[in-house]
Amino acid sequence: MIPNPITVSLRSADGREITIETGRMARQADGAVVVRQGNCMILATVVANKDPKPGQSFFPLTVDYQEKFASAGRIPGSFFKREARLNDYEILTSRLIDRALRPLFPDDYYCEVQVLVSLVSSDPEVMPDSLACLAASAALAVSDVPIQEVISEVRVARINGEYVVNPNRSQIPEADINIIVAATEKNIMMVEGEGKECEEAGLIKAIEVAHEAIRAQVQLQLQLRDKAGVTAKREYTKPHTAPALEHRIAEFATKKIYDVAKSALGKHERGDAFKAIRSEFEATIAEGDLTPEDAALTGHYFHDLEKKVIRDMMLDERVRLDGRGLEDVRPLTIEVDPLPSPHGSSLFTRGETQSLTTVTLGTVDDELLLETAQTSDYMKFMLHYNFPPFSTGEVKMMRGQSRREVGHGNLAMRSLKQMMPADYPYTVRVVSDILESNGSSSMATVCAGSLALMDAGIPFPKHVSGVAMGLISGENNRFAVLTDILGDEDHLGDMDFKVTGTRDGICGIQMDIKVDGLSMEIMMQALEQARRGRLHILDAMYTTIEAPRADLKPHAPRITQLTIDREFIGAVIGPGGKIIQEMQRETNTKINIEEVGNEGVIKIFATDQASVDKALGMIRAIVAIPEIGATYEGTVKSIMPFGAFVEFMPGKQGLLHISEVSWKRLETLDGVLKEGDTVKIQLTGTDPKTGKLRLSRKVLMPKPEGYVEPEKRERREGDRGDRGDRGDRRNGGDRGDRRDDRRGGGDRDRNRGDRPQREPRSNDNSTETAEQQPAPQAPSADNADLSL
Repeated sequence: MIPNPITVSLRSADGREITIETGRMARQADGAVVVRQGNCMILATVVANKDPKPGQSFFPLTVDYQEKFASAGRIPGSFFKREARLNDYEILTSRLIDRALRPLFPDDYYCEVQVLVSLVSSDPEVMPDSLACLAASAALAVSDVPIQEVISEVRVARINGEYVVNPNRSQIPEADINIIVAATEKNIMMVEGEGKECEEAGLIKAIEVAHEAIRAQVQLQLQLRDKAGVTAKREYTKPHTAPALEHRIAEFATKKIYDVAKSALGKHERGDAFKAIRSEFEATIAEGDLTPEDAALTGHYFHDLEKKVIRDMMLDERVRLDGRGLEDVRPLTIEVDPLPSPHGSSLFTRGETQSLTTVTLGTVDDELLLETAQTSDYMKFMLHYNFPPFSTGEVKMMRGQSRREVGHGNLAMRSLKQMMPADYPYTVRVVSDILESNGSSSMATVCAGSLALMDAGIPFPKHVSGVAMGLISGENNRFAVLTDILGDEDHLGDMDFKVTGTRDGICGIQMDIKVDGLSMEIMMQALEQARRGRLHILDAMYTTIEAPRADLKPHAPRITQLTIDREFIGAVIGPGGKIIQEMQRETNTKINIEEVGNEGVIKIFATDQASVDKALGMIRAIVAIPEIGATYEGTVKSIMPFGAFVEFMPGKQGLLHISEVSWKRLETLDGVLKEGDTVKIQLTGTDPKTGKLRLSRKVLMPKPEGYVEPEKRERREGDRGDRGDRGDRRNGGDRGDRRDDRRGGGDRDRNRGDRPQREPRSNDNSTETAEQQPAPQAPSADNADLSL
């Protein structure tokens, strides 16, 4: 029997309600909750082993977020028709949860923990990533897993100047600040987001608004924990310690470590020097002096001592590992166009961090399909970040991209995306290969990507650069904010704070805080210091390439985009795609046409401009509207007794009547025109009855000398007028006297003389003179098929 579930709820100021429920689903997990807003429901579970694995020396936390396609009433589009490996969106959401939760576990807790978060019901307007961390934290809160604090996570967007907490999906495109913030009741833990060149003060305000909303959600989880009766966390096995060994190492190595840290060595030289100190200490230990358990802790205690000595040096002397001051940026070396074949490239080196970045231009067929449970969107700007093991001088297995690579690439992509022109017709792929790494390779990717985009000739209006900031904090409110941190400084510091942007504002931000009590004043100082470092790098980038190249590289593909009326889309495509396929074959291009509102948007893609121009001319000819009085060159398509049909524009034909071929009277077109002939004609008008096109050849020819225009027949006033009731013609009804009504009747303005009366025919059954019947006529041009 399922017990009654326990539920708590929170209603926001705008009337939206969040509920958290436990005790109904996944009851065998250590903790399980369902978070709901609207129709969006997220199931989060947590399970932790009771004991660590033998020899475990780190905290093994796994966080996986996955969206069930059934949550949106869809079947996955993969070959196996089931959910498989996590996509990039799910990996990024998993990282948002992981980065917020990991610092909250005790430092000596080494039991394996698995947090699984699943979207089981979706709502088109609710963004599940802003609720996923709330669900994970609530599952931990109702479990006995020893987490130290309760946290939550919200999205804040600034829309038309207003800060909105967890905005609807449809509101996101209007936001100029869009960030996700994780925090405890007292401290900010993680920030991730983007801005459209937003100011530092606006970002701080968004973080403050987020923290206020998080406090209410933390209280909601505490209510749920109390209702569930969770009062204590489980006891766990503490790792083995050896205080005497720790003291012995400190006495032997503190001064030696300080001397190496102060010597401003390179990354590998410094690492080798630290290893030498450890080897020297191990040589002082007699065989059997340490137990195997104590000996295994030697590396751990040396690492802790290095961290303490270096942090104290930075706080006391304001000097860093490589000898720089706190705000100094490492030396910059910048090159553009180092590779001849890619459409754009750059090589950006900052100290011991180096990125080789390329840009490739493609067509709409190259767009990336981003498919989640709720959406299927196409992305035309993508950035891929690669971090091979040789970049740090290591040997590792290469088994596809890591979560770290996905996260770093996403930060660089969302930063550069802010400056990409919205109407740019190309699909653009940026690839950053990290060739050397000693801190902040994602920021090197941003700088190199901006340079390569300008080198490619993309209308990228402003350079975007980035810098990674660090924080070292100590007792008595001492702290040091570091600009352009090294890898070691990132590892031993209390904050990793990456900021990207232009000279006018922030485009991207990623922050992870590892300590409690980071004040807004320290965060504001870090942002201001990051701005100065960003501007320093931007100056060097503008010196290298000030603006985008005037044109694409000669070997880069060409795309031309034009807009036509919607009614012409069918004419360009043709029956069964015949016309557009023929154009692509003739011009060696790719042509894409899409209906957007009341217009058709056509994109022509080719490897050279001449092919684009040829296809463009053919399309413009199809959609052009014939102009009366204009001269065209056409092709004779068919010959009729009364004239020739001439195609003078693609898909447009008109009748060149036999009387309009030449100033001479022609009985036939034999020997004058034949099918396939090219003829120069003028569009003289349209048929008043059918609206079909009339052409003339003779108007473009000089009149023969002495040519006399034929006399035109005049119609009597009123033309044929009302012919009245003509009666039943099949039954011989009275058709009236037609003599005065045919061709104007009566007097034809010609003296035809006296005509003798015709004798009645022997077989004429009528006592009156028979009416003369009109002679059979040749097919009329009016009845000819002149369809466009």
